[in-house]
Amino acid sequence: MTALPSHSRPFFTKLLQFTHQQNLQQGQALHAQIILTGSSSCIYISNTLINFYAKCKRLTQAKLVFETIHNKDIVSWNCLINGFSQLGSPYSSSSVMDLFKRLMRADNSHPNAHTFAGVFTAVPSLLDPSGAGEQAHSVAVKIGICSDVFVGSSLLNMYCKVGILSDARKVFDRMPERNSVSWAAMISGYAMQRLSAECMGLFKLLMGLAEVGVNEFVLTSVLSAFALPELIENGQQIHCLGLKNGLLSIVSVGNAIVTMYAKCGSLDDALQTFELLSHKNAISWSAMITGFAQSGDSEKALELFSKMHFSRMMPSEFTLVGVLNACSDIGASGEGKQVHDYLVKLGFESQIYIMTALVDMYAKCGCIVDARRGFDYLQEPDIVLWTSMIGGYVQNGENEDALNLYCRMQTEGVFPNELTMASVLKACSSLAALEQGKQIHGRVIKHGFSLEVPIGSALSTMYAKCGSLDDGNLVFRRMPMRDVVSWNSMISGLSQNGHGNEALELFEEMRFEGTKPDYVTFVNILTACSHMGLVERGWIYFNMMSIEFGILPRVDHYACMVDMMSRSGRLEEAKEFIESTTINHGMCLWRILLSGCRNYGNYDLGAYVGEKLMELGSQESSAYVLLSSIYTVLGRREDVERVRRMMNVRGVNKEPGCSWIELKSQVHVFVVGDHMHPQIKEIRAEVRRLSKLMKDKGYQPASDLLSADFQSRDDGEESTC
Repeated sequence: MTALPSHSRPFFTKLLQFTHQQNLQQGQALHAQIILTGSSSCIYISNTLINFYAKCKRLTQAKLVFETIHNKDIVSWNCLINGFSQLGSPYSSSSVMDLFKRLMRADNSHPNAHTFAGVFTAVPSLLDPSGAGEQAHSVAVKIGICSDVFVGSSLLNMYCKVGILSDARKVFDRMPERNSVSWAAMISGYAMQRLSAECMGLFKLLMGLAEVGVNEFVLTSVLSAFALPELIENGQQIHCLGLKNGLLSIVSVGNAIVTMYAKCGSLDDALQTFELLSHKNAISWSAMITGFAQSGDSEKALELFSKMHFSRMMPSEFTLVGVLNACSDIGASGEGKQVHDYLVKLGFESQIYIMTALVDMYAKCGCIVDARRGFDYLQEPDIVLWTSMIGGYVQNGENEDALNLYCRMQTEGVFPNELTMASVLKACSSLAALEQGKQIHGRVIKHGFSLEVPIGSALSTMYAKCGSLDDGNLVFRRMPMRDVVSWNSMISGLSQNGHGNEALELFEEMRFEGTKPDYVTFVNILTACSHMGLVERGWIYFNMMSIEFGILPRVDHYACMVDMMSRSGRLEEAKEFIESTTINHGMCLWRILLSGCRNYGNYDLGAYVGEKLMELGSQESSAYVLLSSIYTVLGRREDVERVRRMMNVRGVNKEPGCSWIELKSQVHVFVVGDHMHPQIKEIRAEVRRLSKLMKDKGYQPASDLLSADFQSRDDGEESTC
């Protein structure tokens, strides 16, 4: 510190202290004193100020200080370059490259090893990382600095993160000197690409070099490569090596072993390792909690989080994301709200990835209002949060809100991703909004998305559900890879639109191509058989599920079989089938049979089925209406009154009719008794005009058993549905 003026030394010491503490408020106050005393002209003080603001992630202020320096040295440039590179965003990385270009044109400063370390760190976050990385590499070669082990390690780490492992390995092989960081970077590169054989080969090569040795950095890199169930034996060998070398006392190694076992699905080993750790930090708890959540044992994850809380260990943001995901998976809204309160108390509510998990949790738990409140809390939500909110609306059937939010997203200039477009297409499917679906398809093309899953599946489903089977089939055939969801959407579309034979043919094509059907596939196939009256063939597919594919029939499949027999008039057979089933179907199957009895006029069996539903405590008005109507036809007035009384006592109300139509890209929804539509007067006037015109033409409405007995209840209520 001989070149540092004596009057500036106290400022220098305090700045170092505030930088270490990242104490922005005290540092800014000290900066004001430095300006007042004129010490800011000292290059040491200015460079320390740049470093202080960079460490506090205030790069705008850091750059302002940088620009005031008249004679910048290489430390000035490096402080700002490394500050921007540590942020890891495309914008900050672009700033690094701009500064690097300015430095190359400067007369009094030349890049050194620390400069290139910052540049190579920034490259992977650029929009065109490979091109910029190769240019920076060329400059390093020209200057002759690549032989530096620090630069070489940063360079190969850059190529690994960009995914160009061949160039990374060339850099590694040509390094005149390697340290543990070099080996760890190369091994980690192979690990990120799941190249376990190459990772293990390099590790064995390292084991033969006594001068380098195995340290915690190398061990954690190797362990991350074996985080797959089929590679667990390799992970166990590394675990033994860490134990032999006495590295398990290092927290990062213990955490890596826990994570490896958890990702391999070996939760017992993960938990045993976790409990044996002498030192646990937030990462240790997060690894275990996330492991349980991802394996489907969300209750255990929440239980472990509770233990973490009572052990007075402060959770990290990653812990809280894991816990919120566990709440999402089991619909634990109560626990999710408690976690929400806790993270607010800890000051995490402004972090976008936590808010994204929070919105997702509320949406999956059906608390869509709370989800939207969390979404609106952030002033600038990113695309992941937009997608979570749109997907949440779709999951909860709020498809119009999903489309409105997507429109707002487009207005604000937020670029969608594939999951966004898939969710919006699902909303169009549910609303049967073909025109809007076509517009979204146009956006898909405009944004350059391919027909890979999930967009291809969502598009074919949308066209199929909207009845545009030719367009759906065109998308389906153009998909480069078709998963079972894609096949299901087309089979369902054909089945629902009266093309049952084509649906069955497509199913056989699916089997021929080797795609294994799931339970949804068989629901679609049995539905097709039901609509075409193919009872015998339906029995073949019903038995095929369990015999050939090992799929146990669910309620949906039993419902299809009852519907199939009911549509074909085989009502007694359907009754025997229901009474022989062991699955808990509630009242679902009896309701389907009751509808069949109405259609075929089998009132005696209908009365039997209706009474079954009454015994089971049905809350659906249609069952009461049907049974009452059946008793009316049979002349059993006392039973009619009994059913009506039961309906009133149980508080069962007739559901209002609802319908919607899409006109000029706008969806209009109508509910019986709703007067909210802005053109309701004109609509009702048109309904009256059409009704009068039909009567004048001699039209007489057909008597329907379903509604005749209860028609008087709706008299005077004009329906626009």
